[in-house]
Amino acid sequence: MTNMHETTIIVNGREKIVTTKELSFSEIVALAFDPPPTGQNIVFTITYRRGHGNKPEGSLTEGETVKVKEGMIFNVTATDKS
Repeated sequence: MTNMHETTIIVNGREKIVTTKELSFSEIVALAFDPPPTGQNIVFTITYRRGHGNKPEGSLTEGETVKVKEGMIFNVTATDKS
């Protein structure tokens, strides 16, 4: 029996509860947009702050993951690069 650890993060100004220690780029996009915009020219940009000690702020690119921390803030934008 595993103990589900809940962490509250902020994604685009809204509180979200996650139960994993790490989130992937695509998981954060899914939390930000329901449903996420689609199309071959859509590019997502993720920046974060209030992260873990050695890298409290930064950005994520497709395929990366980040360790989540209570109160961490994510900003996700969708851009049409056409």
